[in-house]
Amino acid sequence: MLDNLPRGTICIEDIEIGMSRHLTKVVTERDIDLFAEVSTDRNPVHLDDAYARDTIFEGRIAHGMLTAGLISAVIGEQLPGHGSVYLGQSLRFMAPVRPGDMVRAEVTVTAIDHARRRVTLETHCSVGKTVVLKGEALVLAPSRKFD
Repeated sequence: MLDNLPRGTICIEDIEIGMSRHLTKVVTERDIDLFAEVSTDRNPVHLDDAYARDTIFEGRIAHGMLTAGLISAVIGEQLPGHGSVYLGQSLRFMAPVRPGDMVRAEVTVTAIDHARRRVTLETHCSVGKTVVLKGEALVLAPSRKFD
């Protein structure tokens, strides 16, 4: 991973609308192979060059959920970070991610419910200027009141 912001925790008391965090990662063939192994999703569009060439993608692509996992990494490591709990996520896959692509995963705070410790985040991933995934996450944020 490159260009990643510091890891840690941002408590609900310190989160503000518009706050944003991101990471970048090159998705490798090894990442795709490992994700196939862990998830048991061995669809040949992800693993077989010859098969994938004859699909609408005209080549191998990463699993969409591998890309979505980068959003989870930003949430779990940066915003809100350690101690946060995923409550929900909507996703729209806009374009494929291919082996070797540099993906930027970013989350931005759009709403805060202090009473319930819930944070709504706009989520998206891009490869260059192409948005490959977008959605919205709902997260339970850590609080200093519960340390």
